[in-house]
Amino acid sequence: AQVRDYFDEQDVLPVDTPAVSDYASSDPNIDSVSLGRAADERWLHTSPESAMKCLLAAGYPDIYSICRVFRGSERGPRHLPEFTLLEWYRLGFQLPEIIRDTTTLIARCLRRRELAETVDVVNYADAFWRAVEVDVFTASCDELARAAQADDSMRQSLADDRGAWLDLVLVNRIAPAFAADRLTVLQHYPRAQAALARTCPGDTRVADRFEVFFGTLELANGYVELTDPAEQRERFLNDSIERRAAGKIDPPIDELLLAALENGLPQCAGVAVGFERLQMIFDNSDNIADVVTFANRGE
Repeated sequence: AQVRDYFDEQDVLPVDTPAVSDYASSDPNIDSVSLGRAADERWLHTSPESAMKCLLAAGYPDIYSICRVFRGSERGPRHLPEFTLLEWYRLGFQLPEIIRDTTTLIARCLRRRELAETVDVVNYADAFWRAVEVDVFTASCDELARAAQADDSMRQSLADDRGAWLDLVLVNRIAPAFAADRLTVLQHYPRAQAALARTCPGDTRVADRFEVFFGTLELANGYVELTDPAEQRERFLNDSIERRAAGKIDPPIDELLLAALENGLPQCAGVAVGFERLQMIFDNSDNIADVVTFANRGE
């Protein structure tokens, strides 16, 4: 109700999108759930992002969706294979505006509006340098492994996957230093970590991507969106290379999204928020199973 009231006040349109797609996520860090192995294989969506961008390209205004999404190989105190995602898009928003929009909404949902006034905004590279004196643009995998305090088993497992090393350092060394009682925004991720975000106009080494944390708990992931279809296709192809190298399924490229970009995606920014994680904070819980009915069904 808090979410719907917030967006209603600002004339943001609620939309529905299909849960079943012809395309899986290309992100090497996300495993889509398949509905079959036939020639017409379909997938449960990991996010409504692609469909929502198609709506924007077709002329829709600011939009939001609250829906169930599905991801394979995700289960733990903060992860479930099925969860609720809030996703929205704002036309014309730049990075500071979409960050403010996100932190304001989170604070309102938690009924702690003071959180929106005490946000720590930190550049990704600065956070790494302050915590572990690592230059995220030049550090080798060996340097990142030392910063992560990785044992031999972890070194063997991650090998030369630089993105995975950066993520491990973030989880093990950077996030634990975030203030436990306020929101922290980590912005300007390295371009290699850009996902579907545009390259920052002021610094081509980084992307206009951000994440919002409450303490160590990641709540939101957002971007100023990439609108260049050629660059998006190149990123999809690079994702395919990474997925094959990791021995993962390499799904077809999302031609529907590329067609939407070709048609003309307006300049916009989008955010995804894990709904159950908001509930975890509201209920002062450290386990997602506490806020989901039937969380352990089938076990």
